Amino acid sequence: MKINWKIVHHQLKEPFKIAYGVYDFRKALIVSIDCKGKIGYGECTEIDYYHIHLDDFVKDLERIQLVLTSFPIEHPLDFFKKLQTFSLHPFLQSAIDCAFWDVYGKLHNKTFTELNQLTITHFPQSSITISMDEEAVQLQKIIESDWEYCKVKVNLWSTSLRDKLLATGKNISIDSNGSFSLETCELIQNDPLSAKFLYFEQPMPKGAENYKHLSRNSYTNWMADEDVQSIDDLESLKPHYKTINIKVMKCGGLTPSLAILQKAKAMHFNIMIGCMTESTVGISAGIVLASFADYLDLDGANLIANDTFNGSKIVKGEVVLSENAGLGIN
Repeated sequence: MKINWKIVHHQLKEPFKIAYGVYDFRKALIVSIDCKGKIGYGECTEIDYYHIHLDDFVKDLERIQLVLTSFPIEHPLDFFKKLQTFSLHPFLQSAIDCAFWDVYGKLHNKTFTELNQLTITHFPQSSITISMDEEAVQLQKIIESDWEYCKVKVNLWSTSLRDKLLATGKNISIDSNGSFSLETCELIQNDPLSAKFLYFEQPMPKGAENYKHLSRNSYTNWMADEDVQSIDDLESLKPHYKTINIKVMKCGGLTPSLAILQKAKAMHFNIMIGCMTESTVGISAGIVLASFADYLDLDGANLIANDTFNGSKIVKGEVVLSENAGLGIN
């Protein structure tokens, strides 16, 4: 087994503006595992506002490379136990875990679904992200979009904006990237019209000191993103959030993401499978879990102008599942 990696620049189709800043491109680390002529792929993204830098990941890969490549080709659940002993950042751990699932499936000519004996029942539609902009520009993009589900990035809220968004006739969700005040959140969760939005994602900065003010039983479908990092977070979140956003990269890979998904379902959370700005490599990993979600936000590859991979994808909100082995990536 050989492990390789490469840092790539993903040029965005248009500037991506969120509460943290404006981005024209994203740097990503593509990890590949090569075994017996089969290659598996995983991906992680550099996120400056999370203080995540790919140069640090490269140093970690150089440190563990010899030991990692000495591991036997075994079931990914057993491989993951060994992978955890390196205490890697969840993003890098995710890239390696996904690459191993991909190559293991290719070696055995089975998909992730077949390897885990999962049953696909349905695919929700994915949203397309409407980045922060002038209100009129955002509304025009929503109306003109051929996607029926739109996730709108905002850092301010008003009843006027609420009414204009609802008037578009699209299925609208709101993501403030933690920028709302407590006062704004109280107004939203006491507003009956908030129930007309699919969800409000990560309204305030992460931390129990903030989300303790949110009520699961309000009009609002509050969704945790940064507030859910691991399976251990679920109990404390339940009184406050109806929905959790499972991002494979954030959760440390497909292996822990599947465990979080199963426990969250048992606890009666709604589930969204989300993403960073990722190429087809990362999106294909998220899509293998998509059948078990209530919501999808897997548009990352649709925002990239120079994606060089093939695999599962989202076309105008619809999931197109690769039938190839592993995670279906090539």
